[in-house]
Amino acid sequence: MEKRRSDCPALPPGWKKEEVIRKSGLSAGKSDVYYYSPTGKKFRSKPQLARYLGNSVDLACFDFRTGKMMPGKLQKNKQRLRHDLLSLAKGGKPDLNTTLPIRQTASIFKQPVTKVQVTPENKVKTDLQRATEQPTQLFWERRLKGLQSSDVSEKVQRTMDLPKGLQSVGLDSSDDTLLRAITSALHMGSSPITGQTSVAAEKNPAIWLNTSQPLCKAFTVTDEQIREQELKVHQARRSLEEALMADGLARAAENTREMQDGMTA
Repeated sequence: MEKRRSDCPALPPGWKKEEVIRKSGLSAGKSDVYYYSPTGKKFRSKPQLARYLGNSVDLACFDFRTGKMMPGKLQKNKQRLRHDLLSLAKGGKPDLNTTLPIRQTASIFKQPVTKVQVTPENKVKTDLQRATEQPTQLFWERRLKGLQSSDVSEKVQRTMDLPKGLQSVGLDSSDDTLLRAITSALHMGSSPITGQTSVAAEKNPAIWLNTSQPLCKAFTVTDEQIREQELKVHQARRSLEEALMADGLARAAENTREMQDGMTA
């Protein structure tokens, strides 16, 4: 790898920009950009840089790869923000994408795979039901092990508490893995959530596990638990509605002040 370090005029004095160019491999010729503070702290992304500098430097139009201020980029962001605010004011809905991270590796062959024997009497049979099913990775929830969400101050957020009646099944019996499995089944599946109803899944989950159900034993939901969850959902929706309204009003007021300052300048 070839490293090039230089001063960054867009940042306060003492800040360095480092560009690392890859020399070998499939990504040869591509470069990675890092920034170093006067104390030697390394930053790999613009959000990390913004959290560290805070309000001391306005990075709204700062381009992380080139290290320069791009006023045109700020103008595009403002136009997109105004468009989003107008869309919300006309009754549009915010984009709340909850798609789970799924491996997107391309297959080297078309599904399904059929063994073909070179004989005149051979007839290839195709399973139409299997051809429509997508392959699923077993115990994919373990790939997210150790990852935790945090706020802007890098404080780790507290995870949800699962009911005591839920018991894990599989190689990893932690509550975090079970929570990922249940949320995945709720968002991605259309069938009722019952858990692993087969006793054989507890003995050898790698063979008898029902991949359409979360990694937990069979359970029942009482009417009291349903009422408690309905109350929590109602409170969460009310808090989210108030937060979105307050954020929209604050952004609209900020845009109005900027337009007034531009007219008087």
